[in-house]
Amino acid sequence: MKFISENKISEELVNSLDEEMTLELAKSLEEDNYNNPFDGLKDLPLLRALAINRPELTTNYVHLLNKEPFDES
Repeated sequence: MKFISENKISEELVNSLDEEMTLELAKSLEEDNYNNPFDGLKDLPLLRALAINRPELTTNYVHLLNKEPFDES
């Protein structure tokens, strides 16, 4: 089952996720096996929101977050 966040990220959504759902989200992002290349971009903000609001769920998945500065030039 693919985990693609179609809904707006809300406090309720972030609080509803558990360890198993976070693992599924992280696996989807790590394997990058989406039907559409942009689907992963829908899941990444949810992982970021979890890392900020519920870091205990994402300690094993912080490597998936882009922490490098982005140079637009």
